[in-house]
Amino acid sequence: MIERLSPESRPLGKSGILVSPIAWGMWRLRGDDVAGARALIEAALDSGITLFDTADIYGFDGTGGFGDAEAALGRVLGEAPELRARMVVATKGGIIPGVPYDSSPAYLERALDASLRRLGVEQVDLWQVHRPDLLAHPQELAATLEKMIASGKTRAIGVSNFTPAQVAALESFLTVPLASTQPEFSPLHTDPLWDGTLDLAMTRDHAVLAWSPLGGGRLGQDGPVAALLAGKGAQYGVSAAAATYAWLMAHPARVIPIVGSQRVERIREARDAFKIEWTRAEWYAVLQASMGKKLP
Repeated sequence: MIERLSPESRPLGKSGILVSPIAWGMWRLRGDDVAGARALIEAALDSGITLFDTADIYGFDGTGGFGDAEAALGRVLGEAPELRARMVVATKGGIIPGVPYDSSPAYLERALDASLRRLGVEQVDLWQVHRPDLLAHPQELAATLEKMIASGKTRAIGVSNFTPAQVAALESFLTVPLASTQPEFSPLHTDPLWDGTLDLAMTRDHAVLAWSPLGGGRLGQDGPVAALLAGKGAQYGVSAAAATYAWLMAHPARVIPIVGSQRVERIREARDAFKIEWTRAEWYAVLQASMGKKLP
């Protein structure tokens, strides 16, 4: 058996912040339904989730436009400020529709300030560069991130969608620890297993926040991977989604899957992941089904 999963909080890298082993993502949170948004947040909290992931670009394709997801969370915190103490709030910046990326000091500093205003807080717990800007020198980016921490506007810094080489380049100029890396990772998108992302995270003690852990909904469709995950879930009387989260979390990098559902019942079922134990043979069977071939 692979080591049994624990629902206990774990460190967010070397930041000194403790987070839940599963996160809830707010990329679909938008609009002015405060009661509805609060119900989702409280469902996550009641399920033991403390890490909440958002970004300034989330909501851009909705009616509220850029910043809508952060603003929606801000309205909830304005109505129920006591929830903030129970949450580790993570947000991201650096994507601009039509540009598409800007990690210049002036822009990122404005982006962080704008996020704080929308959220209605003076500090976020984690701020991440959403995607790498190929025109930004890592030394300049490092200085900007360190300034964010020194200002007290964020407690920790991280990156999202960076290659291992880009992470290493940035870290060579940082004097504070990089807390997290946020790659796409699911049984249908296993690049982080092979491209060095998870290896570097284990070497440098980065928290790994996996976005789209259910493959953008594709794991709900027919296929060999979906069948194995559904069968594993049925073995424990839980959903295929819970089995998928458990599969990701079984990796020694201690991956934190980001649940993307906006339904209370789907958020609550994430905690069923802790009921599941994978054998090595079962875990590798899912991987090989994803690859479409046997490992040597």
